[in-house]
Amino acid sequence: MKTIRLRIAYDGTDYAGWQIQPNQITVQGEVEKAIEELTGQRISILCAGRTDSGVHALGQVASFRSDFNIPPNRWRPALQSKLPAEIVILESNEVPEDFHATFSAKSKRYRYVIYNSVADHPFWRRFVWRISQNLDAEAMHDAAQTLIGKHDFRCFESHWPNKATSVRTISKLSIHRMSDWNLWSPEHTSDQRSETRSEFICLEIEADGFLYNMVRTITGTLVNVGRGTWEKSDVERILQAQDRKIAGGTAPACGLYLAQVYYDV
Repeated sequence: MKTIRLRIAYDGTDYAGWQIQPNQITVQGEVEKAIEELTGQRISILCAGRTDSGVHALGQVASFRSDFNIPPNRWRPALQSKLPAEIVILESNEVPEDFHATFSAKSKRYRYVIYNSVADHPFWRRFVWRISQNLDAEAMHDAAQTLIGKHDFRCFESHWPNKATSVRTISKLSIHRMSDWNLWSPEHTSDQRSETRSEFICLEIEADGFLYNMVRTITGTLVNVGRGTWEKSDVERILQAQDRKIAGGTAPACGLYLAQVYYDV
């Protein structure tokens, strides 16, 4: 019996999220169906992060155990042949028996992409949040720094409580304009060329875990700073108040990506 790890990218627009749900098309459901078609075995797979309806992934990680006679690196093309075009297996490999896609993860990084343009674009509508009003990305970045560290983030969690604790540790959080944006690159955008006049604004956030709608609510809150409605002190006040009602709105799912998951393996 081998433990197989998959790295997966997907366009989540037409899916009801990652997790299997009754009478819904989900990413997990499609991958498990592909495994069953290939092996004849019904296998439940684990994932690093259960992305919500409409959310995308550049580097989702899944794991499962199987005794099917196929080399670990061949799972990638074998499964791809049975998956819809919106779901792409980027990599497959064997990992230690005790590897767990969820609990073995040390941290995860999400990306939120805003298309800050007066005119819409037909090819970006499924993948970004378009905001026509000019945003101050530098002010957003400065305000975002107040969120770095270990805090109770219940003010950014929808339908609190969803977990045993809402305390999380954000290790990195940056917001900047990008002169160009590579949709398929999971690499941190801070390593790419930035430009003050670009129409793309990327939020990159890495933490040891995330609450329900946490990234999208943080984005909605910081967008109010970018609009000039709020200041850095307002973000600090919201964090201290621990009240979801006074934070910003929930940004649309279409601009959110699970970019990368980090493991010791």
